[in-house]
Amino acid sequence: MPGTTRRPGRRLRAALGAVATLTTAGALIAALPAGAAQDRHGGGHHGQGRYQDVQLLSFNDFHGNLEPPAGSSGQVTEKQADGTTKQVDAGGAEYLATSLRTARKGHPYSVTAAAGDLIGASPLLSGLFHDEPTVEAMNKLDLDVTSVGNHEFDEGAAELARIQNGGCHPEDGCYEKGRTFKGADYPYLAANVTDEKTGKPVLKPYWVWKNKGVKVGFIGVTLEGTPNIVSADGVKGLKFHDEIETVNKYAKILDKQGVKSIVALIHEGGAPASSAYNYDCDSPGAGAGVSGPIVDIAKGITPRVDALVTGHTHNAYVCTIPDPSGKPRMVTSASSYGKLYTDTTLTYDRRTKDIVRTSVKSANHVVARTQAKAPDMTELIGRWNKLAAPVANQAVGHISADIPGRGAGTPEEPLGDLIADAQLAHAKSLDPKAGLALMNPGGVRSDLVFKASGSEGDGVVTYGEAFTVQPFSNTVNLVDLTGAQVIQALQQQVSGPNEASPKILQPSAGLTYTLDMTKAGAARVVVDSIRLDGAAIDPAATYRVAMNSFLAGGGDGFTALGQGKNPLVGADDLKAFNDYLTANSSAADPIEPPKADRITIVK
Repeated sequence: MPGTTRRPGRRLRAALGAVATLTTAGALIAALPAGAAQDRHGGGHHGQGRYQDVQLLSFNDFHGNLEPPAGSSGQVTEKQADGTTKQVDAGGAEYLATSLRTARKGHPYSVTAAAGDLIGASPLLSGLFHDEPTVEAMNKLDLDVTSVGNHEFDEGAAELARIQNGGCHPEDGCYEKGRTFKGADYPYLAANVTDEKTGKPVLKPYWVWKNKGVKVGFIGVTLEGTPNIVSADGVKGLKFHDEIETVNKYAKILDKQGVKSIVALIHEGGAPASSAYNYDCDSPGAGAGVSGPIVDIAKGITPRVDALVTGHTHNAYVCTIPDPSGKPRMVTSASSYGKLYTDTTLTYDRRTKDIVRTSVKSANHVVARTQAKAPDMTELIGRWNKLAAPVANQAVGHISADIPGRGAGTPEEPLGDLIADAQLAHAKSLDPKAGLALMNPGGVRSDLVFKASGSEGDGVVTYGEAFTVQPFSNTVNLVDLTGAQVIQALQQQVSGPNEASPKILQPSAGLTYTLDMTKAGAARVVVDSIRLDGAAIDPAATYRVAMNSFLAGGGDGFTALGQGKNPLVGADDLKAFNDYLTANSSAADPIEPPKADRITIVK
């Protein structure tokens, strides 16, 4: 998922100074070829019959959420038999491990794969230690393979290589005496990410799973637009190539090697027609239940590929989208943060070495918190929590109620407004001329929850909770922008690359305007409605604008914000947020959730 990125290492140095619920999602359940049924229920499962079911378990966008995500970030929407929906608490490595291990029982041919963003934008428990705890957890989960996502590049290619191969962090060193980070037991696949100088992939482009004569190839790619949503330092020296062309290239190579069964792990996704993880995606017709970039990608990828495991949008769907030959093909995504996993059955034909596409079926399953915890994950979490505790448990402020951020479900988020206010306050301490602040929505990673788990009191915001909200270690930057550039930036929220999936900037107090979503593109921003402290924005005037360093570099498609003059670099954005909470709240006078009424939405 898009977000702002920088190295978190300095934070550490400064701070230390029972069974998952099933979906009913549909699949390709046409009949098998003649004679297949006997093989499937006879020797096909455990012997050497012609047809062999292969279980593919998959998930995506874990983002270091070892502990169950707080608030609405830790819930999935479940459709009920009567058509209503309810929220179900889900996620956490202790439960994900139990879910996957339970699902594998009775399936001797089982492979587990992921579609990127397993690390990066992580809560403090993982992020404070450069996501080594999450890699250890994935090793224990017996993850077989994953693609890279954009967040795997948060700290650059060299750090990603360390995540793969192991070794102590070059700046922070090893975190426990006698322990050296061993790296990922599973391969990270980066077929469409190449070194600018050599032209070669920075990591393996593909990997082949083998079990008693059965072979399934996996090709891993991230979205071509990764440089637009990761800091320049993170993608320095790298080129990101077209997803379709890359997958097709390596599918051809695998085919020539005799690997006919292929799964693409793609860190790009879509938007489902329903927020319920168990909705029937195919009920309106093939592909009609999901929209967004993954649809065109799926339609362009060669029929040699038998299934697509996707991610990035943090959505849940199990859909069929026709391949270039018009044949339906399974495309899945399992929400985010380990709240769901997908169980897909691929029927392998030993004679053709290919997947019998008409028999593919798939469903998303809830990682329910009502099941037993995996003891090894409990031990891992406890060990790293002990190391993090001196930092994580520091109280930094107080709130009177939940302040929704990522889980708000609205273009303007109360927590986004609060962060913008904090950045403006910090900016004013550096330059009294600072007049407004803008925060990118992808940088707000969670909610602030009034009643959190653990030993803290109700309403207390800890350093660990604040870190989870803003884990990127960006700086707060000040620049001069003309009124025309401010207007252009607001228009870029809903036009150009952001038109299909708007990225609504979170405004500081005093900035108000109207978005008319009945219109198209830049016209959605009602220019005459834009006000700063009650006065109309003057296109010819100069304004001192605060934003994080990611936006100041033109990230998320906001090129207008990257044109600022007279830059001034302030403190870490997390420090600015924590300082604001401390200065403006107490147990007796906690911060109330902002009303999120700075943007008027016309639908």
